[in-house]
Amino acid sequence: MIQGACLCGAVSWQFKGHPDGATACNCTACRRYGVLWAYDYVDEGITTSGTTRAYVRGTALEFHFCPDCGCVAFWRGLHKDEHGRIRIAVNLRLAMPEAVAQIPIDHFDGLGTFEDLPRDGKCVADYWF
Repeated sequence: MIQGACLCGAVSWQFKGHPDGATACNCTACRRYGVLWAYDYVDEGITTSGTTRAYVRGTALEFHFCPDCGCVAFWRGLHKDEHGRIRIAVNLRLAMPEAVAQIPIDHFDGLGTFEDLPRDGKCVADYWF
């Protein structure tokens, strides 16, 4: 299990298991937030705690952040899938570095093609510095 928390500790999340990758997206929101995402479903692979504020973007998702320190903690889908689940992604930058350092980076072109790009061999540790 991987855990993450905002700077002040008021908002936290838990990721059960180990993510296959950490997504770096270049969409207009993610590039501004500087986040690395790990995905699953609400209350299945990911649980969250604490009071957040949300920025609702379009009709698909909402970005949740701590109202005290401002850290972006996760995004959550606005609609259930065909199995009644809601997609969620946590910001791996809120985890302890050693817990996520070796997770490979996946690149997603959310700005242009809306497609996954090939891995380049980098992992989260390469993004810390």
